[in-house]
Amino acid sequence: MKNGILALFLCFLLANCTPKEEEIYTPIPYNINIPTLFQEKLIDPIIPTTNPLTQEGVALGRKLFFDPILSGDGSQSCATCHNPKNAFSDKRQFSPGIEGKFGTRNVMPLFNLAWNFDEKFAWDGKDFSLERQAFEPVTNPIEMHANWQNVTERLQRHPEYPLLFEQAFQTLKIDSTLVTKALAQFERTLISGDSKFDKFLRGETTLTTEEQNGFDVFMDEAKGDCFHCHGSNNNPLWTDNKFHNNGLDSSFSDLGLGAVTGDPADNGKFKSPSLRNLAFTAPYMHDGRFATLEEVINHYSEGLQFSSTIDPLMKKVNQGGVGLSAKDKANLKAFLLTLSDTNFVQNTSFQE
Repeated sequence: MKNGILALFLCFLLANCTPKEEEIYTPIPYNINIPTLFQEKLIDPIIPTTNPLTQEGVALGRKLFFDPILSGDGSQSCATCHNPKNAFSDKRQFSPGIEGKFGTRNVMPLFNLAWNFDEKFAWDGKDFSLERQAFEPVTNPIEMHANWQNVTERLQRHPEYPLLFEQAFQTLKIDSTLVTKALAQFERTLISGDSKFDKFLRGETTLTTEEQNGFDVFMDEAKGDCFHCHGSNNNPLWTDNKFHNNGLDSSFSDLGLGAVTGDPADNGKFKSPSLRNLAFTAPYMHDGRFATLEEVINHYSEGLQFSSTIDPLMKKVNQGGVGLSAKDKANLKAFLLTLSDTNFVQNTSFQE
């Protein structure tokens, strides 16, 4: 009897002396800052249930975005080509990778990505989801040209990253899936919604006569007829996020969407980019062929090229374009520049 009581007492002592298991760190939800006009005119942004936004995940993604550790030789980061000052685009027509090789497409700007409801990213829509989009440039031989195993091993040996990944994803084991999840979380916070035209729609400022006339040209089907692909005052994304052949060429060296789908009817189709932040994102088009907004406007006015997959919205292709007057062109440019968001490119939350 005494021995039984003693054994129970010892068990009680041992149970109370055993160190408690470490508490699992719970990341803090990140409250995305949705602009008023987006709340009024758009459905909710796409935030995957498999990758919810957290303060720790966003912070980790931001650190990774600016860290050249993801490239093969440690010389380039995501931000090398996606510069915050250029609305996360590149002023160069084509961006060189770590070995000085050039691609054939201009870098797309990064903002309002959580409202790309079809979840097709890149000029040709080849990447389904932001997570997948973030995966490919790391290994692409003309971009960062790294090996994911080497990258994750570097991150695993790093003095800071293991703890940051543990806090964001509750694991000490770093892999490419978690890296791209963190990058995608950061990219979903890149929201641009405070341009002069946004302020005008909110009743906080007025447009000049030229800017208002330019908006009228933009919306007029007999003039600019721009709104079908690029949105309007009722679509603050200023893109339909669809793919169009906008009459750049009569034949194609780059098939665009057609190379992804394998459908010849998609040849020469590329994603309509947002018209936000045009003041910062030159050059323009998928191949950066136009250095100025004037060249872009001239293309639609008198430079359209017919091909078998030309978009039906290019209704005046047989006349070469919509034939804008010099005044209409100047006014249209003035309006387009009201869509640029200086606060976005100066936001320190989006910088290193």
